[in-house]
Amino acid sequence: MAALAKCAALKTPKKKVATFPFQALINSFAVDLKRPVPALMNKPFLTSKTAFFSLFTLILTLAFRPSFSQDQAIDESHSEAHATEPFNASEVILHHVMDDHVWHFWDGHYGTLYLPVIVYTPARGLDVFSSHRFYDDHHQMVEYNGYKLAHNHVYDVATGKQVLDLSITKNVAMLLINAGLLMAILLAVARGYKRNAGRAPNGVQSFFEPIIIFVRDEIVKPNIGHDYEKYLPYLLTLFFFILFGNLLGLLPGAGNLTGNIAVTATLAFFTFVITNVKGNKGYWSHIFWTPGVPLPLRIVILPVELIGILTKPFSLTIRLFVAITAGHIVLLSLISLAFIFQSVTVGFVSSLIVLFINLIELLVAGIQAYVFTLFSSLYIGMAIADHDHH
Repeated sequence: MAALAKCAALKTPKKKVATFPFQALINSFAVDLKRPVPALMNKPFLTSKTAFFSLFTLILTLAFRPSFSQDQAIDESHSEAHATEPFNASEVILHHVMDDHVWHFWDGHYGTLYLPVIVYTPARGLDVFSSHRFYDDHHQMVEYNGYKLAHNHVYDVATGKQVLDLSITKNVAMLLINAGLLMAILLAVARGYKRNAGRAPNGVQSFFEPIIIFVRDEIVKPNIGHDYEKYLPYLLTLFFFILFGNLLGLLPGAGNLTGNIAVTATLAFFTFVITNVKGNKGYWSHIFWTPGVPLPLRIVILPVELIGILTKPFSLTIRLFVAITAGHIVLLSLISLAFIFQSVTVGFVSSLIVLFINLIELLVAGIQAYVFTLFSSLYIGMAIADHDHH
């Protein structure tokens, strides 16, 4: 009977069913989950891990698939024009590295996150609304309530002037995510220190303690000296904020937080303020009246020293901004090669190169956090050091 059933099943013609892309992958994934595998039944972790990586691969495949129309209601002529439109690599790259009022993950109705717009004008006061109001059903730019969005800036239609924009943009959202993650993890580490006082660390504390000790003993303490403990909380926060921002920026669809010059300039400004507010008498005397130097040379050295006060935070700003932004541009340029040449071979080769460079970017993420913290410690240490010229 079993043999007859198998023969009948083989002779029965299979009905073709219309499927959407990647349906076969989903079906095979579902079948694998239902099929009993005795060898893996005793290893639930391995089974769950396989399922997780299968879903993760599916999500990445969907996220990086070729673009299709964002709205099925768009007419055929618009869809055909959009389909024949050549791929613009520079537009895609700039859209990623720059800030925006819309967080776009992938094409489709559910692939775009419209962020809140918060604007202020003296005539109307404070207005809060979704950035979705600036787009119609065909994703074309429109005016809303007397405001228009152009080049990522909000303008008053009546006056044509730019309004005070306090919106939660993509980079601001990334900043909040980064800060929230930073607080959650470091507060958990602090609780671990209190709970395991006098004992060996465990959990998340055991992972972060070597990094904290490294920053303290290899970066902060040698460059600042005996008063290093006063500045250690700031410098640890600076290190982990940059490190987390760099790593989060490498995730697909993430914002370019530490590649935003406004963010790097703010971090450098904090170091600039601490350095010059805490600078002692010896620090300022070296700037305005360099000891041991003839008077004519002091006139030349003074403007150089004053310029040096400003070039230090400027170098911190540009170094981090350029390093992170350049890495993102290189990665996106290589990914764009597959869409420019429309070749599977080019896509495969560029993907291998992207994987290699992405590993380098992980190293760069740590190096840039280290360098920014190192120079901040060095500048603070130079400002508070005791200068003896006897």
